[in-house]
Amino acid sequence: MASEPSEPEQPDLEQPDPEQIDPEEKSPREIVSFVRRGERLTASRQSAWDRLSDDYVLDPSRGDRDTVPGPDATLDLLEVFGRRAELVVEVGSGLGENIVAAAAADPDRDFLAVEVYRPGLAQTLNRIDRAGRPRNLRLLPLDAQRSLPVLLSEASIQELWVYFADPWPKARHHKRRLINPPFLDAVLPLLADGAAFRLATDWAQYAHHMRHHLDARPELENLHPDGARPGEESSDAISESMARTGWAPRFEGRVKTSFENKGRAAGRLVWDLAYVRVPRHSGDAPA
Repeated sequence: MASEPSEPEQPDLEQPDPEQIDPEEKSPREIVSFVRRGERLTASRQSAWDRLSDDYVLDPSRGDRDTVPGPDATLDLLEVFGRRAELVVEVGSGLGENIVAAAAADPDRDFLAVEVYRPGLAQTLNRIDRAGRPRNLRLLPLDAQRSLPVLLSEASIQELWVYFADPWPKARHHKRRLINPPFLDAVLPLLADGAAFRLATDWAQYAHHMRHHLDARPELENLHPDGARPGEESSDAISESMARTGWAPRFEGRVKTSFENKGRAAGRLVWDLAYVRVPRHSGDAPA
């Protein structure tokens, strides 16, 4: 992929400040894995938004918050993409580096980028423009956990990607981590039999957390049960109980993003995981 001009880091996509969390989001009944901060767009991002958002950013009806779909919200993939094809979903697509490159490289599949940060969505539109405006990609500006089960049918996703989600390192914030039972309960039914679930993080503590929750799910099977750790030396602490096997090699379809480069520059290892959705029993098959 051709090199691109360097872009300044955007504070709205950095690790959130817990002190700036909305009081509404602090409710134990409504725990979310993200905190939206600045929504201001640079001139180039505003231009991309004005020119391309109508074609690429989906706009389902909203519920009681602007990141939650309304009760009558629908998403007809045939209408959106104009065809039926395998669907790849990236949750937390950030600045769009990975999802745009993937869509441009694989025109036979359809791609859905789920991201709540408007500057990230706008930068993704910038990338779409530079990539020749591939038509097999759409952006969904909603909370994945609360929107995907409403908008997508069971067994409709062929690949699900979660790369470099916020690790929420402080113990009191672990409940905000994306990979937790509520999120898995929401998205695992959406995976087709044999679908791949790929994840990556540059925080060893979060990698350990993900293994704990993912290995416990009967719906999933580790694709690399004998896969070795990515290394033994990292600038962040590696738990003594961290599994030595079960780690995936780097997925060749994942480009190096600014988030990964920042982690590597800080001396952290990158931990990859890959699972497959085990076949449903005949009585559990989707209609």
